[in-house]
Amino acid sequence: MSEFTSTPDGRYIIVNGRKWRATDPSIPDALKTQLVAVLMTGRRNVGKALRIKDEVLEKEARVHVNDAKIALGERGDAWWEVYDNAALKKRLRSSILTLLRHRDVGKSICPSEAARVVGSPDKWRELMTITREVAVELANEDILTITRDDQALDPNLLGKGHIRLRHGKSFK
Repeated sequence: MSEFTSTPDGRYIIVNGRKWRATDPSIPDALKTQLVAVLMTGRRNVGKALRIKDEVLEKEARVHVNDAKIALGERGDAWWEVYDNAALKKRLRSSILTLLRHRDVGKSICPSEAARVVGSPDKWRELMTITREVAVELANEDILTITRDDQALDPNLLGKGHIRLRHGKSFK
């Protein structure tokens, strides 16, 4: 494995003389581990797809890698900058999808997990409303299902209360 150094501000790492954006250091370790696991699986699948010349697998794997890198803060808007609404939604969407990819079908995530990936430890609660909005958008695309107590909910009639996010019919 290549050795790397960080820039003094911690925003970049340097590997073999090339500068790469560092992972957002505010992501809790347990969630970062899940995101990195999906990233590495995606990278392995890209390699496999290239070896066997499977364009469909390659395209899907590249989407998984891209989502994981956005969730980790390594792509998209810089994690140290203030996000506009569109950038925030993009990172939350990628975080939700990547966390769900880490779960087996039938398992779920809490929207707060995605909010904790994107928000600092003391700011994630402020992201819950927009996280739920992103979840509703994904549910309306059949990418995920929103549940409460294992009952599927109409995403446009959530109301208050805890919810869970599960794989939808169109999840990839």
